[in-house]
Amino acid sequence: MDRNGEKKNYCRFADKVRKCFAGERCHEEIAPLSKKGHSGRVKVCKVTGDRKICARMASMGVYPGVEADVVCSGGGNRCVLKVHGGTISLDADITANILVSQL
Repeated sequence: MDRNGEKKNYCRFADKVRKCFAGERCHEEIAPLSKKGHSGRVKVCKVTGDRKICARMASMGVYPGVEADVVCSGGGNRCVLKVHGGTISLDADITANILVSQL
């Protein structure tokens, strides 16, 4: 609780990692980020892979429910993801672990 007696809602890193494994429901068709192959706005539905990959993505702000702008080069070899005001460059192995839906 804060000074005014109101309950604060803290967003903890551990919650983001847990949410990563649970996945968030996406009602649209989902596919790996590496398969999108074109620019556009996407919603992250799930991050697959081991805990290390999931924790790394969560620390960079990529976790289920996040909306991001994508710029992928040909064939999905490398992707640039714009999320939370920052830009992240991801390789093919990582983009294959990020399941997204088009917005």
